[in-house]
Amino acid sequence: MEDKKNRRKKPTIEEITRCPECGSTHLTRDYSRGELVCEDCGLVIDENFIDQGPEWRAFDSEQKEKRARVGAPLTYTIHDKGLSTVIGWKNKDSYGKSIPTRSRAQLYRLRKWQRRIRVSNATERNLAVALSELDRMASAMGLPRNVRETAAMVYRKAVIKNLIRGRSIEGVAAAALYAACRQCGVPRTLDEIADASRVSRKEIGRTYRFIARELGLKLMPTSPQDYISRFCSELKLSGDVQAKAIEILKEAADKELTSGRGPTGVAAAAIYIASILCGERRTQREVADVAGVTEVTIRNRYKELAERLDIDIIL
Repeated sequence: MEDKKNRRKKPTIEEITRCPECGSTHLTRDYSRGELVCEDCGLVIDENFIDQGPEWRAFDSEQKEKRARVGAPLTYTIHDKGLSTVIGWKNKDSYGKSIPTRSRAQLYRLRKWQRRIRVSNATERNLAVALSELDRMASAMGLPRNVRETAAMVYRKAVIKNLIRGRSIEGVAAAALYAACRQCGVPRTLDEIADASRVSRKEIGRTYRFIARELGLKLMPTSPQDYISRFCSELKLSGDVQAKAIEILKEAADKELTSGRGPTGVAAAAIYIASILCGERRTQREVADVAGVTEVTIRNRYKELAERLDIDIIL
């Protein structure tokens, strides 16, 4: 027993820095043979060592970055940034075998406690509720991933600055989503945000103005051009109509016809004129339903544009 205790522990590959035979520090790792060899005297110091590196090869930095396999990236759309573990809902083990019935009660308790410990305080609970609501609204509106991440970041900043106090979680989440849409160049109207959320248009607008002021968000007003592609897509109009509508809006902007008017109304009027000029006529009612404005607004705007830009429209 004493001999075993006093026996010196064998050093690892990382700890061997000198050849025990000649004392040389010129050691080479031969990965094809799994050997550690001294270059000076040729002594095989260790053999059958494990290669700790990846099993793939990369020939440039871009390839190396692509082939690296790590965990999921950080995401601000989850309250814990996606760093915690999740116990799956399936009653199966890592081999795909069904878990015995006698162990399922224990697994159920594990899942329950896992859900509880993921949320440790009131701030995290607030974030968990708000971010799930954000994700629901973004999914309902078909918004891309970058908009969701930006909205989550805006909401987190509002929480840090204690701007949530006295306001509903849904209202601040909807306002953050509206701000993110404008920041990312994917504008949505307040009416569209209100339809997807459980909050009124008035409250979203009021909360948005408050958050933008307190967080110092520098957001430019939306332009009619931002809405053209989406409205044309929903009306099933061709690229020619879209290009013509953008051309009309550029001419209108040069003559300062778009300032002081609602961007959706001007965009709808430009699409209406372009659809007639390109032979893909859509009614004012159809365009108004897609743009979320009234037929009267479209009539007023298209008359202004046609008159000031000298466009002959044959109705």
